[in-house]
Amino acid sequence: MPDTARFLDMLTRENAVLLLVDHQIGLFTGVRDIETAQLKHNVVGLAKAAEVLGVPIVATTTSADSMWGPLVPELAKALPADLEIIDRSTVNAWNDARVRAAVEATGRKKIIIAGISIEVCVALPSISATAAGYDVHAAIDASGTFSDTKRTTGLLRMHQAGVILTDYATAAVEMLADNASPLAAELYATIDMPFATIVGQLASAYAKKS
Repeated sequence: MPDTARFLDMLTRENAVLLLVDHQIGLFTGVRDIETAQLKHNVVGLAKAAEVLGVPIVATTTSADSMWGPLVPELAKALPADLEIIDRSTVNAWNDARVRAAVEATGRKKIIIAGISIEVCVALPSISATAAGYDVHAAIDASGTFSDTKRTTGLLRMHQAGVILTDYATAAVEMLADNASPLAAELYATIDMPFATIVGQLASAYAKKS
């Protein structure tokens, strides 16, 4: 009988770590499956949500000085000032011992991964981490790639390997768990969903009536 527990256990602020892979300026220029402005919005929202919830963040780049450039400025600004960005040469981020060690040091067994590109920078470490015993949640709309074919093949390969597919806002509110939390207002502000302004207006209207 297959073990389905990892598909059923929820992400929480105590069991998750966020791994961001290669959201670099040079790679952003080639993204075609999502508007780059939307991609920036989503990954920045995910990073800020992790900070609000106290979820550890591991961030890595590939050949930042010689090939793909630094992180996009919006994401770099959103990350903790003291966070070390791990620059590596390996195609699969999980094959870099420093990346693995950073994840392992958190003691968390659920990894939320986002990156560019979906079929390489998300799929390969997701598959490897799953094989290593982690429960991996791939935040697809905080990730991007260079064609619809690459997107489709990456998603299919992760699905075949048992990677859990999600989106940035769902991962955030899943970890929030309770809208009565004192962190809820700040969390919703960071993920900045399109309907959030209306929700805030409704909340204010109800508060005035009470």
